[in-house]
Amino acid sequence: MTPIVFDLDGTLIDSAPDLHAACCKMLADEDAPAPSLETVISYVGNGVPRLVELAMRANGIPADQHARLVKAYMGYYNADPATLTTIYPNLLPLLEALKEKGHRLAVCTNKPEAPAREILRLLEIEHFFDVVVGGDTLPKKKPDPAPLLHTLKLLGADSCLYVGDSEVDAETADRAGQTMALFTKGYRKVPVADLPHAFAFDDFAALGPYIESL
Repeated sequence: MTPIVFDLDGTLIDSAPDLHAACCKMLADEDAPAPSLETVISYVGNGVPRLVELAMRANGIPADQHARLVKAYMGYYNADPATLTTIYPNLLPLLEALKEKGHRLAVCTNKPEAPAREILRLLEIEHFFDVVVGGDTLPKKKPDPAPLLHTLKLLGADSCLYVGDSEVDAETADRAGQTMALFTKGYRKVPVADLPHAFAFDDFAALGPYIESL
C-alpha cells in the first residue's frame, strides 16, 4: 500500500488562528500593533524562525532581537497551541479509511516536532500517524528534500504520496521525486497552475478515490 505523508499547517489542520494569536502576543510585548490574520497566514510555510523574522521586519524590530522573539513566540504558542485550531472537513473519515486499508501515514512539517506532536494529540489524531518529522528534527527544513526523504526512511519506504498545501510543499515533493497532491484550501500564495502537482483537491472526500486509483 502506498504510504501517505501529510504536511501539517494548512493541510491537516487550520492552525492559522493559533499562530496569529501567538504572533499578536509576541508583538504586543514589543509595543507593536497586532497584524491581521491574513498577514500572519502570509508568513506561514517556512517554519517559526521565518514567521518571526517576517513579523519583525514588518514592524521595524532590529534583526538582532530574532532569537529572543523566537523564544517568546514559542513560549506563547506552546502554552496554547490548539484552542482555535481545527482539522479540515472530511479529513477524519479519510484517515480512518486509509488506516483500515493498511496505508502507513506520516506527518512532515516545518513546525517544530514537539508542538506538532502535541497538537496531533490535542486534536486526537496522533494515533493515525506512524512517523512525525518536524522542522527541527533535522538541520534542514522543507523545501529541502531531506525531511521528506527522512520521513520515507523512517517509514521503510522508497516512495509516497505527499499531501501539502503550499509552494514549499510542491517544491519539496518535486525535489524529493515524490508524487504531490495539492490541497487548495490551505495557505498557498500562488495559483494552483504554478505549482507542480499530480492532483489538486479542495475537499478531503476527493482524496480517497485518488489514492485508490494509484
